[in-house]
Amino acid sequence: MHDRYQHIYRHHPELYDRLVAREDQQGNLLAARNAIRRLDGLDVVEFGAGTGRLTRLLAVMVRQVHAFDIALPMLAVAKANMTASGGTNWALGGGDNERMPLAAACADVVIEGWSFAHVMEWQAREWRAAADAMLAEMARIVKPGGTMILIETLGTGQRQPQPPSPELARLYAYWQAQHGFHHRWIRSDYQFATPQEADELLRAFFGDELADSLLAEGRLRVPECTGIWWKPAPRA
Repeated sequence: MHDRYQHIYRHHPELYDRLVAREDQQGNLLAARNAIRRLDGLDVVEFGAGTGRLTRLLAVMVRQVHAFDIALPMLAVAKANMTASGGTNWALGGGDNERMPLAAACADVVIEGWSFAHVMEWQAREWRAAADAMLAEMARIVKPGGTMILIETLGTGQRQPQPPSPELARLYAYWQAQHGFHHRWIRSDYQFATPQEADELLRAFFGDELADSLLAEGRLRVPECTGIWWKPAPRA
């Protein structure tokens, strides 16, 4: 799975963008974020922006969003998406989740989506240290009294939340127990246009075994549970 994700991010970012464009047709994610903290007029920094799935949602509300990703092919697609949106209150750049090229205390909200959890595969032996470093970088960038938000999967093809692996269960528990993050979950189902589209995208990203189980009934709507963790930064 590690190799599949990195291969898609580096060589097929358009495929990833097509997949995530089919997720959360209900708009639950934006509503949940606003329930944590209203984003209107705020300065936001996004870690692991990918092709801009969150960036597009943020830009319609915030004063400014600075979005970063280490995979430059993903950012190229994000730039095309953001340019097509017509907005001007955004900036994209290359950046590692542990070392962002930004000054301290520059954002009202720092947010990541579907990025931090890769540590459990890509840095499996040192995942605690890597998780600590990414959260420390968030804490450095957020303003006093600001908010840190993490968004990750709680199960593809599931109607109730369940971490997809024991490794992710450990990471999510660590965020809550060690770092004091609050937690809630939403449904963010995929809605595909055709059986052929569902087959192509699910198989490419999730692999044959999971795709076969999800596609067995010929459904165009595939359940997805998404977890949201958040933590207020201390006030000065």
